[in-house]
Amino acid sequence: MSTSLQEWIDLFTKVLDKLPLTLFMMGASLFFALILGVLIAIIRIQKQPILYQTATFYLSFTRCTPLLVQLFLVYFGLPQLLLVFSIDINSWDRLIFAIIAFSLHTAAYLSEVIRSAYLAVGEAQLEAAYSVGMSYPQALRRIILPQAFVIALPNLGNNIIELLKDTSLAFTIGIIDIMGQVRIILGNNHGMGMFEVYIVISLVYWGACMVIEAVVSYAEKVFKKGHVGLSK
Repeated sequence: MSTSLQEWIDLFTKVLDKLPLTLFMMGASLFFALILGVLIAIIRIQKQPILYQTATFYLSFTRCTPLLVQLFLVYFGLPQLLLVFSIDINSWDRLIFAIIAFSLHTAAYLSEVIRSAYLAVGEAQLEAAYSVGMSYPQALRRIILPQAFVIALPNLGNNIIELLKDTSLAFTIGIIDIMGQVRIILGNNHGMGMFEVYIVISLVYWGACMVIEAVVSYAEKVFKKGHVGLSK
């Protein structure tokens, strides 16, 4: 490699310039995925017939089809579907479609993480909440979900990392995130410096994932200490 230090710095600068957009896309998708994931988990736990079957179908489809296909279905298919109902969303920003697709995809996996954590808490906790006059939503908010969150943290961290890596597909619908920026750099260089560029983007993703791991690990230690203290 004949790339100079200044060229390496320029590459990092260009790639990092789009990191905020990638992180925003990940954060927004995670927010909506958590909400939807909790709802799906509750539906599957309560096993109400129609909702349960709908949620099961959704999980099966989402987990058994490639994310890239789901992204294209949302970006190309959703506007056509809504036009049938005279709803035109073709003017929406591409970022919105990407967030919708990533949220729907990630929610399927988070729902199973949340459901298993919920079941690990145990029915006894719910019965104890009922015994002091709490309703189900109150018990869920005050007792079940806080404990389930601690149990789910390790798997939640893994899913956040997967979501960050999944956002690299956003460039396929024209979003200039980190990966989109790389395509532009390679295009402008006519294929020159490809190895260096992919080294840089690998290091950026690696660094971001290490930060996520550190945050999740710290949160796990903090919440686990509080949990142990309460159990004593």
